[in-house]
Amino acid sequence: MIQKFDAWAVDHRDELHALLRKWFELERPLLLRSDLLEAFDLVRDFHPQPLVNTPLHELIKWLQEAVCRPPMAYLALREGAGHWSYVRIHQQRLILESISVSDYLAFKELLVHPDSAHEPVLELDFTPFNRNFPRLKEIRSIGQGVKFLNRQLAGTLFTQSGLGTAKLLHFLTVHSMDGQQLMLHGNFADVAALRTGLRRALDLLDTYTEDAPWQAISEPLSGLGFAPGWGNCVMRVSETMSLLVDILEAASPQILENFLARIPMVSKLLILSPHGYFGQDNVLGLPDTGGQVVYILDQVRALEREMSERLILQGIEAQPKILICTRLIPEAGETLCNQPLEKVYGTRNSWIVRVPFRKANGEIIRYWISRFEIWPYLENFAHDVEREALAQLSGSPDLVIGNYSDGNLVASLISKRTGVTQCNIAHALEQSKYLHSALHWRENEAQYHFNCQYTADLIAMNSADFIITSTYQEIAGTPHTVGQYETYQNYTMPGLYRVVNGIDLFDPKFNIVSPGADAEVYFSYLDREHRLQSLLPDIERLLYAPDPGVPWRGHFSDPAKPLIFTMARLDLVKNLTSLAAWFAQCLQLSDAANLLIIGGHIDPAASSDSEERAEIDHMHAIMDEYKLEGRMRWLGTRLEKNLAGELYRHVADRRGIFVQPARFEAFGLTIIEAMASGLPVFATCYGGPREIIQHGVSGYHFDPNDGLAAATAMADFFARSAADPDFWNKVSEMALKRVESRYTWRIYAEQMMTLSRIYGFWKFVSNLEHEETARYLNMFYHLQFRPMARALLPNH
Repeated sequence: MIQKFDAWAVDHRDELHALLRKWFELERPLLLRSDLLEAFDLVRDFHPQPLVNTPLHELIKWLQEAVCRPPMAYLALREGAGHWSYVRIHQQRLILESISVSDYLAFKELLVHPDSAHEPVLELDFTPFNRNFPRLKEIRSIGQGVKFLNRQLAGTLFTQSGLGTAKLLHFLTVHSMDGQQLMLHGNFADVAALRTGLRRALDLLDTYTEDAPWQAISEPLSGLGFAPGWGNCVMRVSETMSLLVDILEAASPQILENFLARIPMVSKLLILSPHGYFGQDNVLGLPDTGGQVVYILDQVRALEREMSERLILQGIEAQPKILICTRLIPEAGETLCNQPLEKVYGTRNSWIVRVPFRKANGEIIRYWISRFEIWPYLENFAHDVEREALAQLSGSPDLVIGNYSDGNLVASLISKRTGVTQCNIAHALEQSKYLHSALHWRENEAQYHFNCQYTADLIAMNSADFIITSTYQEIAGTPHTVGQYETYQNYTMPGLYRVVNGIDLFDPKFNIVSPGADAEVYFSYLDREHRLQSLLPDIERLLYAPDPGVPWRGHFSDPAKPLIFTMARLDLVKNLTSLAAWFAQCLQLSDAANLLIIGGHIDPAASSDSEERAEIDHMHAIMDEYKLEGRMRWLGTRLEKNLAGELYRHVADRRGIFVQPARFEAFGLTIIEAMASGLPVFATCYGGPREIIQHGVSGYHFDPNDGLAAATAMADFFARSAADPDFWNKVSEMALKRVESRYTWRIYAEQMMTLSRIYGFWKFVSNLEHEETARYLNMFYHLQFRPMARALLPNH
């Protein structure tokens, strides 16, 4: 590319010089993709000779970022997810030079530390540790790690002179659960003996009826060397043994996956969510709670159901147990977050276990601490959680799942000590939410402590055995936007360290497993048999009464109009105030429908969050400016789940829509809930909604930066629905089908348990722990993270 560009530049110095001048004239040395494209369009319009389809245009299409300090411009090029290159160009010489990522980051650091050019810097590069490990090659394969890993390792391991079959025999021989030996009793000397035993067992099974229970065959099979775990009846046992025979004959990835999916490997689960008020009642409106709490509770119910069903099918008489470990807050107000143990509603043996944060002297911290301030307490918390979990589970868990940056770090510490398979779920990575936050970490130190958080993220990502994301974009972004995990591929925190390669998007540890909506709560508005008619009076009061019993502002002068409904936190990212402004400014839309907003508080004094208070004031100002009293209803509350589900269906009864106007949304659980209820959805095009919704089929995307276009699209939808009632029905029907096929907790739980078994097996037989990486991370944790975290302690 460079040679082609330089050859073109010889005859087009004027155009190139004009472009560089435009960049430098912006007087913002760090330019985003939008800035770079805008400058190119200005130059293209000014110069008569076409610049489209030239080497310069090709370069511009790949540009993601530029650092401009006259006379040099350093450019970051992104040809696709995870594929970055770096070049620089001199304002006078106009020659393109290839540079390393380290050179680019060093030049970028000069923006905040002009005198740091010759200072020593710690560089982090995880590439060497993965040089001999298989990695994906195609961008479209990102997030399908378990499929790739199965193909690669099954093909490699089982073609190495019986190495794979010998390791599989060892795995089955030592496998146990709660002290009970499973699969094999250990009296098979080698693979040949196992083959003989399987043939005899299958011949024996042929003499029984298919529905004969395990108890009827356990004694003769035990005599042949087989322990429980093969199945609960003759047919299931025969199928499982036949899969093993096929693997020993000629292993294939699919047969291996099918066999591993049947092995009872997970009955005890540890889930970590340290920060915030984690509970089931009176917590969602409190700081650091929200979607993550709902996600985990729904996840646990689905996983317990799946684990129970799998164990029964395999003939194991064991009741699974799940612990959600979070922090105990003695001064917890009207919540139960001061209780050490709380059973999860709707489960048989799943519990919220609360462990307090402690000071260095062992004193319990009694008050809530923001997620940005908890880093000094996590190491001791991890030790306390480990002891509590071992006691509650009567042994080690079979899988540990971390949530968010803090939970993932704690999961890493526990997994390292116990050897348990580790799964990470980010939920949100702050680098995507706060622009250039790593570069300007010092400016944000007092409030956010990104130095600790991003270091914890880096450690946890590279420690995890597998990582779960809700969408592909969470990992790899889009052709023109960077994924959340991709922001950790390389970045710099000046004065701390420079990340040359922090995470590899093509690592097979990444897997996309999308959550769903609780099917008992969020179901179609057409399902009259299950509708909660008793809640309709509550909904009528909330939406249409002058005094509904919750804080409110606004009413509907014409309540017969369909509803535009949105529900979220009241903060800048969720963008609810913008939706109110779009609605007010588009007369066609406000004439066609009423706006219902549920979020935040009505009284700013009721909020302890400065950002939320500003948004509350902003919402009041919009309602005043545009006189929205008769067209908009704003409720300052959070709804109980059943009431929320029936409200979605009520809006569908009224032929309304759900709108998710966020500037960026990592996934979008409310979108799933609305679609599962049969509501057409309009949602931001940035983040998960882009994958959830098929634009124009099961809903619509819009750019939250173009409010007029968004409002016009909604107005057009209502116009078409009024002219053709079947149009609304078609979109509603496709929304229901989309959720049923892709976004249910049943599908999620099946995939999650399959992943845990496969990664657990490969960790056992091929040492996926990466001992070299573990030592490197341990050094980084002790030399970098611990001192930074300790510095946050009061009176340090």
